Amino acid sequence: MRKVIVYNAVSLDGFHTGLDNDVSVMFPMMGDVFDAYNAELLRTADIHLMGRTSFELFQGSWPRVGEQPESEEFTDEQRNLYHAGQAVRGIVVSDTLKGRWQGVSVVRRDEIHQRLAELRRQEGKNILITGSSTLWNDLLAHRLVDEIHLLVGHLALGQGTAAFKTAVSLRLTDTRRWPGSSSILLRYEIPDDS
Repeated sequence: MRKVIVYNAVSLDGFHTGLDNDVSVMFPMMGDVFDAYNAELLRTADIHLMGRTSFELFQGSWPRVGEQPESEEFTDEQRNLYHAGQAVRGIVVSDTLKGRWQGVSVVRRDEIHQRLAELRRQEGKNILITGSSTLWNDLLAHRLVDEIHLLVGHLALGQGTAAFKTAVSLRLTDTRRWPGSSSILLRYEIPDDS
């Protein structure tokens, strides 16, 4: 059975965005490590599941990498992330998103639990969720998440939007650091008895 893996950056005090869902406060903590690990996870996946807000954020930046891959504006990690993302199918969970994008389908919120349960039973690679805390907290509450990977940054925000909205017991399975980075990756499994 496929795994559903959530990957998010969080502040030292557990926020995944600032006030009013401002994700820009996370950028100083994310850096190249966030992009490099995201690309690594995408290479183990064949579906990238996300909410509308995260999808729109990604659409606002990643197509530019594809259009101008040699631009000095982008890092090697961003280029690798772009290419890894091209190899997976996108699924956006939204009741309001309109439009068509190559390699992306839209699933309504009231359909995602059943759809994800079906996808998990199929043969294939992992299903990755990046960002999209409203979505992954809902899936976590419905026992549809297998692992949570948190990149803990070096800043305490003091306020913002908490990463977890669902009470859950996690089992730490791995930690990881990168040379020159103040961030640490914490990998958790959701035990069957949680």
